[in-house]
Amino acid sequence: MTINYRAEVDKRKDAMMEDLFSLLRINSERDDSKADKEHPFGPGPVKALEHFLAMAERDGYKTRNIDNYAGDFEFGQGDEVLGIFAHLDVVPAGSGWDTDPYEPTIKDGKLYARGSSDDKGPTMAAYYALKIIKELGLPTSKKVRFIVGTDEESGWGDMDYYFANNGLKDPDFGFAPDAEFPIINGEKGNITEYLHFAGENSGAFKLLSFTGGLRENMVPESATAVFTSDSNLADLQEKLNAFVAEEPVTAELSDDKGQFSLTVYGKSAHGMSPFAGINGATFLAKFLNQFDFDGAAKDYLRIAGEVLHEDFYAKNLGLAIVDEKMGELTMNAGVFAFDAASEDNTIALNFRYPQGTDAQTLKAGLDKLQGPSKVSLSEHEHTPHYVPMEDELVSTLLAVYERQTGLKGHEQIIGGGTFGRLLKRGVAFGAMFPGYTNTMHQANEFADVEDLYRAAAIYAEAIYELIK
Repeated sequence: MTINYRAEVDKRKDAMMEDLFSLLRINSERDDSKADKEHPFGPGPVKALEHFLAMAERDGYKTRNIDNYAGDFEFGQGDEVLGIFAHLDVVPAGSGWDTDPYEPTIKDGKLYARGSSDDKGPTMAAYYALKIIKELGLPTSKKVRFIVGTDEESGWGDMDYYFANNGLKDPDFGFAPDAEFPIINGEKGNITEYLHFAGENSGAFKLLSFTGGLRENMVPESATAVFTSDSNLADLQEKLNAFVAEEPVTAELSDDKGQFSLTVYGKSAHGMSPFAGINGATFLAKFLNQFDFDGAAKDYLRIAGEVLHEDFYAKNLGLAIVDEKMGELTMNAGVFAFDAASEDNTIALNFRYPQGTDAQTLKAGLDKLQGPSKVSLSEHEHTPHYVPMEDELVSTLLAVYERQTGLKGHEQIIGGGTFGRLLKRGVAFGAMFPGYTNTMHQANEFADVEDLYRAAAIYAEAIYELIK
């Protein structure tokens, strides 16, 4: 039986896009200020989860909501289980959008919305792929479990809870539609480490606060410092104008009765590719370093503006490492929080590291820094993950990709972390194609509409090849 999967997708294009639009309209950013027992990551992720499960029930699946952390449904028959892991949460929209990030807009074939490429668009492509198999009544020898999480962009608390409380055996193998084609069969390790500083400071300049960054896995698009000074606004503005003329940033400076507020604007990017962004926080610190700060503030600004500034590979920290298969370690200085009244101010450093090092080795290097009072580690660490090319999961997915596209498949290893690594035999598969413009975690995030349809066809054939 020969199936034209692309033709089957085309029959459902309008319905797929309608369902995707309804999901994209839900602001599913994590909001800890509104988190409670019923909303572990805030109301937005729960709303998206409930919406998705209602859609699945509409289509005839028996769904489960695992205490608003995650949800799933199953399809097919058999002892072995293919897991499809997607996520419904998104990173904060931030500023700089040309459209409303939560009102999907198609322009020149591109679908603009927060989550369009990461990960609601690919999630819907995979969902409709399974829907095709179900509606065609194709026979299966294995089950599919479609699992959606609500905390992928932060601490993966959703999957920790899901695996501990869902009551079923883990899937035997699986993929996450949350990266790119032809396949991601290797992922670097991922750990966030925190530099801690005291807050008391004095001098001709006194730092009252320094804030920047929305998530540890995002390059800070902007940062703001509030400080007092014996200088005047005109002198500071002149120095700022000269700085901005030489650097790829913009800035705003104001004075409120001797209390200055300075914001520097850069460009956000995904934390796995810090070199693709412009870190507003480290540029802000670089500018402030020329002034007479003292104490903890001086250390904080020196570390941020000199040591960490554009140190994407942690060379200044003495932590640079390159692995032949997995490539180089990268570091994103992602979240900055300084308050003069606090005794515990932090800089969050998100490391994506290859084989050959580990979190404790990185910490030992950071412990040597002069200035921070201590170094601590995130509770959540992902060690390097790799599924060999000869694994049947990898070879099957690549064969389908090659048939559908006419392009040669090959392995890829990334610094990003996907739910593919939740299983020993787990990978990321699509939905972005070679040569795509990566706008994940950035303003004006988009997915190419035609690429979503192409991905759905690939997913449909791939799922069926794995479970037939």
